[in-house]
Amino acid sequence: MNRMKTTEARKKDTREKIALGGLVAKAGLRYEKRALLLGLLIDARHRIIGDESERARLMEIGEKAFTREPD
Repeated sequence: MNRMKTTEARKKDTREKIALGGLVAKAGLRYEKRALLLGLLIDARHRIIGDESERARLMEIGEKAFTREPD
């Protein structure tokens, strides 16, 4: 039973990572260096903590991107 839970958890983790990679590609950042991508994400995290207007601004950009044609 424990092995089954571990397998399911690993599958779920893998699906989440694949989906996150898809977001990087959709943002047009597929060929950027990993350090740059991580830096962008860390910077964004710092900018949205406690800043609801920045969070809302970025949400709007993301929602518009999801409604565009797939890449």
